[in-house]
Amino acid sequence: MNASLFLLILRARMRIILVTFFVTVVATVLVSLFLPKTYTATSTVVMNTKGTDPLTGMTLPGQLLPGYMATQVDIISSKNVALRVVDQLKLAQSPAVLEEFNRATEGKGSVRDWLADLLLRKLDVAPARESSVVDIIFKGADPQFVAAVANAFAEEYQRVSIQLKVDPLKKASSYFDEQMKTLRDNLETAQSRLSKYQQEHGIVSVDNRLDVETNRLNDLSAQLVAAQGQVMEAQSRQRMAHSDGAESPDVASNALIQNLKINLGNAEAKLAEVAQRLDRNHPQYQSAKAEVEKLQRDLNTQLALTSQSVGNNARILQQREAAIREAFTEQRAKLLELNRGRDELNVLSKDVESAQRAYDVTAQRFAQTKIESSSETSDVMILNPAVPPVDASSPKIALNIALSVVLGGLLGVAFAILAEMLDRRVRTDADLASLDLPLLGEIDWKASQRPRKGWLRSSMPSRLRLN
Repeated sequence: MNASLFLLILRARMRIILVTFFVTVVATVLVSLFLPKTYTATSTVVMNTKGTDPLTGMTLPGQLLPGYMATQVDIISSKNVALRVVDQLKLAQSPAVLEEFNRATEGKGSVRDWLADLLLRKLDVAPARESSVVDIIFKGADPQFVAAVANAFAEEYQRVSIQLKVDPLKKASSYFDEQMKTLRDNLETAQSRLSKYQQEHGIVSVDNRLDVETNRLNDLSAQLVAAQGQVMEAQSRQRMAHSDGAESPDVASNALIQNLKINLGNAEAKLAEVAQRLDRNHPQYQSAKAEVEKLQRDLNTQLALTSQSVGNNARILQQREAAIREAFTEQRAKLLELNRGRDELNVLSKDVESAQRAYDVTAQRFAQTKIESSSETSDVMILNPAVPPVDASSPKIALNIALSVVLGGLLGVAFAILAEMLDRRVRTDADLASLDLPLLGEIDWKASQRPRKGWLRSSMPSRLRLN
């Protein structure tokens, strides 16, 4: 089918096209006039996607997730929000609504759930593509009612968003409160153990006392080393004094013994001189001999006394060294006891510090959670509240007529083609050629009537053209 044939078909079937077009337009106008009017109200809300809590200053990563807007749309269109809207507008208390509910459900189920389902059917939530704005759209027959319902959905969604944020914080606050009681008891127990240990051991300042005792131990250690040196020297002098008194430095340095030795030498020299001159029985000889013997006895006595004094000094030094050693041992044991006590005290102090740190962290978290749980701030703000619409959103008569014109024209053309297919007519010479029939001539309805030459041409109509 070419274009010329299509136009010939449309021309031939113009009555069908016009009737179909007229019927479609008239039917659309009548339906649009008799359809009930529907009003649409839109309440716009905006999400706070800055990612920061205005109360605590903490980052809110949930708002940065890809599915955040989809989650908010699901919350707005949830059954919980719809039930809150029903309660806010007190729809379930209307006698007309109760009568309609009983007629529709025969009293089965809950009127609140039934109303919530009805509201959700007429609700549409449209989030913006590249912004944080969400349109809450509600349709109905009453302009005042649809605006009230749209605003109620926005307000209840705002309250639900606050509740979803606050309820977990309240539970966390209750949990932290219980934990604080336990941690406070642990802290008091650790502090009491530390205080009891300090009182039992008389510890005021472990570090200062430990420094004093350490200095004392160092002093005793130095005294012990010095005493051991003195004892070794005294023992050596004692052995030398007992083995060879003359060679002993203590004997040699004794002034009395030196005088006695000098006197003894003089007396012996005198005795030798007298022995050369006198006989042994001479009184001078006897006197000189008695003096020498007396000096010798005195010298031996002083040597014995000196050796004994050296031994006594050695024993005294040994006793002093033993006393210092004993004091050093006691001081070392005392210092070890102090170190052990300090370790135990450090353990108890660390227990107190750990308990205090845990209590402080929990108290800080509890205070923050308590503040957050009592906050009524929301991440949702109502940007544009819904107002009662003046004009109905549907039916749109002008748009419906325009669409009916297009649809009527398309249906008319379709019916014309269908009629042509059901009742095929010869429109052009190509149709005869397809039927294998000879073409004798054509009538040109637009040709002018001019005189023909010749007897054959003058006898035929002027619009007839012979082949």
